[in-house]
Amino acid sequence: MSDDTVFEVSNFKNNSYIIIEDQEDSGEFFIIKKGKVIENRSASELELESGTLLTVGDFFGVISCMTKRPRIETVQAVEDTTTINVKREHFGSLIQKNTPIAMKILRYFGKQLRYYDSLLTQMTLKSSIEENPNYLFNIGEYYSSINMPVNAAYAYLHYIKFCPDGGYVPMAKMKLAKIDTPQDSLVPAKESFYSLYKDGQIVFLEHEPGAELYIIQEGKIKITKLVNNNEILLAVLKKGDIFGEMSLLDNKPRSASAISFGNAKLMVVSKANFEPMVQAHPEIATKIIELLSERTWVIYKQFSNALIKDPIGKLYDALYTHLQKARVPIALNTSYSFDFGAEELIKLVGSTAQEGHINIKKLFDEDKTLSIQDGKIFSKDVSSIEKMVHVYRRNTELEKKRMAPQKNSTLY
Repeated sequence: MSDDTVFEVSNFKNNSYIIIEDQEDSGEFFIIKKGKVIENRSASELELESGTLLTVGDFFGVISCMTKRPRIETVQAVEDTTTINVKREHFGSLIQKNTPIAMKILRYFGKQLRYYDSLLTQMTLKSSIEENPNYLFNIGEYYSSINMPVNAAYAYLHYIKFCPDGGYVPMAKMKLAKIDTPQDSLVPAKESFYSLYKDGQIVFLEHEPGAELYIIQEGKIKITKLVNNNEILLAVLKKGDIFGEMSLLDNKPRSASAISFGNAKLMVVSKANFEPMVQAHPEIATKIIELLSERTWVIYKQFSNALIKDPIGKLYDALYTHLQKARVPIALNTSYSFDFGAEELIKLVGSTAQEGHINIKKLFDEDKTLSIQDGKIFSKDVSSIEKMVHVYRRNTELEKKRMAPQKNSTLY
């Protein structure tokens, strides 16, 4: 950094801990100025995130800082280390002085979100299809099968555009010729710097190459994904939300589809004007990073829960994550009524109905601080949930340590 005078600088001795997972004080993130650190996360049973070495110019703690949520990593210095500490409120100033840092953080989030989203899709939806424009033809076939000709036409047209030598191009052209769809119904209307979409109109499809992100000015956008020939609703976005940023950041095809939910007005930001926009309007970059941080925090928690083997531990972890998402103060004898019941909790942890009901009964039989009131889960002491989460985490760590010698012994 050319000028770090407005930012606090901290020195850490070798082996000292800089941040610890679940730590609440997360008002700043760190850029390494000198030295090295190791970053570990508890969701590392598959050793996918275990022991990441970070060096000069790398950063850590951004996710929890920008979302105002507990830390999701533990970071320890492995040699004497100096960090530049950036407080949340100073992030705009950092971007104005060092746009490349903002771009590096944005690209990091694009990579992280792709990584976790792919893992979670494999684990929960049992699907691991890599984004590929050739699949646009399959999407066209899906929309044809459910009698949505305009959507099918969009998919066939973009398959031909992006895969001109594809094996299904003649068939796609034939099917496209049979669909009586005006060309202008497949593209948005324009109003100054904005794009206008009608209800149900496709903004983009998964597997489609993209080089723009979108900021919703009016209306709503639904984000969907086709899994095993079923369209899954992932989210409904509203005014002020940003989407489509991952393709812009990592140059890969879209990982999900975006479709207008009612009439919508969107601001389109292209790859060509993205970096100048970040420098000229740091508040937009800050919002994007806050959004990406929130998405990454939530999907990391989902991934972390999916790795928990104990079914009761899974339930406690899901409840605790919801408390964190709702920013419920964790204090002794503090009560809280969740906005979902037992059935929703079963689905949250991905259990089958039969297994889920057995585990829910066991949970309520063993923990008398939990009950069902008016169809919703009620906790008369949220600190009890936090306590049980820490118990299960500690047991998991002990089990991992117990199994470590057995793993090593197989090498001899």
